[in-house]
Amino acid sequence: MTIDPAAVEKIEYQLRKIAFLLRRQGRRILTRFELTPPQFDALQFLIYHDGLTMGELRQRLHLASSTVTDLVRRMEKAHLVERNRDPQDRRVVRLYVQKRAHEVLEAVLEERRRFLAAVLEKLGSEVERMLDRSLEKLHDEMMAALEKEEKAQP
Repeated sequence: MTIDPAAVEKIEYQLRKIAFLLRRQGRRILTRFELTPPQFDALQFLIYHDGLTMGELRQRLHLASSTVTDLVRRMEKAHLVERNRDPQDRRVVRLYVQKRAHEVLEAVLEERRRFLAAVLEKLGSEVERMLDRSLEKLHDEMMAALEKEEKAQP
């Protein structure tokens, strides 16, 4: 099956525009919670992978060590995370999410869902279901392609 390059270009552009709008709305929500976009990204990783080291978080966020150090320091001051020495290796510092981080993240996500729900309601349930299935398939195929590329690289 041959894919029309013009269609690919249009779809990529539409996805980029939607991502921009979601980020724009997301930033507005985050400012109400005194959270920066990089902090939000870090919290999402840490909530699903509690106990990451600073280096592991740096790799997942693709940020410099000094940037992650500053980011974590601010998150620690805001009582979102805490640093603890690894009991197996005292040289290793692990990051653990605090209760407040779960509360803040859930509140931010709930506001994002409300925004999206208001938009989806205008599209109707049939479009909503089709969009859900299509985006899930697109995500799965993109993830598989990305993993394949990453395995092929040295």
